[in-house]
Amino acid sequence: MQEKIIILDFGSQTTQLIGRRVRELDTYCEIVPYNKFPKEDTTIKGVILSGSPFSVYDENAFKVDLSEIRGKYPILGICYGAQFMSYTNGGKVEPAGTREYGRAHLASFCKDNVLLKGVRDGSQVWMSHGDTITAIPDNFKKIASTDKVEIAAYQIEGENVWGVQFHPEVFHSEDGTQILKNFVVDVCGCKQDWSPASFIESTVAELKAQLGDDKVVLGLSGGVDSSVAAVLLNKAIGKNLTCIFVDHGMLRKNEFKNVMVDYECLGLNVIGVDASEKFFSELAGVEEPEHKRKIIGKGFIDVFDVEAHKIKDVKWLAQGTIYPDCIESLSITGTVIKSHHNVGGLPEKMNLKLCEPLRLLFKDEVRRVGRELGMPEHLITRHPFPGPGLAVRILGDITPEKVRILQDADDIFIQGLRDWGLYDKVWQAGVILLPVQSVGVMGDERTYERAVALRAVTSTDAMTADWAHLPYEFMGKVSNDIINKVKGVNRVTYDISSKPPATIEWE
Repeated sequence: MQEKIIILDFGSQTTQLIGRRVRELDTYCEIVPYNKFPKEDTTIKGVILSGSPFSVYDENAFKVDLSEIRGKYPILGICYGAQFMSYTNGGKVEPAGTREYGRAHLASFCKDNVLLKGVRDGSQVWMSHGDTITAIPDNFKKIASTDKVEIAAYQIEGENVWGVQFHPEVFHSEDGTQILKNFVVDVCGCKQDWSPASFIESTVAELKAQLGDDKVVLGLSGGVDSSVAAVLLNKAIGKNLTCIFVDHGMLRKNEFKNVMVDYECLGLNVIGVDASEKFFSELAGVEEPEHKRKIIGKGFIDVFDVEAHKIKDVKWLAQGTIYPDCIESLSITGTVIKSHHNVGGLPEKMNLKLCEPLRLLFKDEVRRVGRELGMPEHLITRHPFPGPGLAVRILGDITPEKVRILQDADDIFIQGLRDWGLYDKVWQAGVILLPVQSVGVMGDERTYERAVALRAVTSTDAMTADWAHLPYEFMGKVSNDIINKVKGVNRVTYDISSKPPATIEWE
């Protein structure tokens, strides 16, 4: 059985980041709601308590009885987790005079404490809290201070229980990974033996046991998640897997043909469906973004359903759902984020059981698994692409001619990024067709044609993103090529908005 760390989520925005950091230590971990500790799980080696948007003394704060965990497992409380343990044992937590947010430095700390082994003098840590621990219970021992925070970390004497008021999981905490490693490896005794290879081995065995000789259908998008899920399932059940790739007419230029070739090279059994006429017809005259999305979502379900019913005795629907999708669906705080289904409504409509082989992986881990499976690099490193495709990059109504213009412009931009060695330095890129026309001059003639916006961002997880600072020479070349080669465009702009406040996509 795979040993694991459990992260109890009290609603912090950085809880997923704790999970990523633990996984980067080649140690498996799971994030569960603060009040859903899996008591019967015998593989748990330690517990981390996350931060929270609440104050521990708030009436609505998330509270949990730790008596069954404390003493049985090592515990590390981060921010709210640290404050919660101190407060519920008689310590004091009070509003800080000013919100403590951003860089701080460890002014003094116990270098012989196992949690802080290898931490450097003056090490930078990242604070993010409006409250601070002003007094700890008698059996708690202070082990670190910063210049502004007296009790930056503590240990309960005689117990494997620690609390830190800073966030070791964020990039700006310079020795944060070292602190987490001290806890996960030295305190909890984890062997650091979780890897893409071990994941594939255990998942293939689980899929064989789960699916037996049943038939499975999977909807492919051309993206990394569904592609890796397909290859993994193919390894487990072979001919019993049928994949369906629907072309709604708003994929990138030549993408349907190119991706079908890739899938055939991977040995997948794929049915390709060109349903573009159906989608163009249903989208005619529709301008509102959410309406466009709903039409495409429903249309995909209808086409997929028809094709899937042509296959006899299908019992399972497979999806490329990944871990952030699952976590966001938990609605821990009641304020969250989105409900999730890759192809929402299909399992219920088709009366199929759901199979999600990647549901415990983050995006970067999916890519590592894909490489371990021997998949081609261009499939693994493919930028995220919206499910509705270019429909949400055409502002206003959709026509085949607008799609043609956008496909041609987008192809020049994306190929240019590849040719200049910039593609893998960008998280996501694409072209947006704007609902405006502008005056231009071509030759001796005045033109009145369309404007496009280029969008390229850098990010690690799409929660935040900055516009990519691409070389001017590259931008000039791409602009020139689009205007000269794409009939119908005479102006190119570049979107320099970050997220927040803007989103990555325009719709």
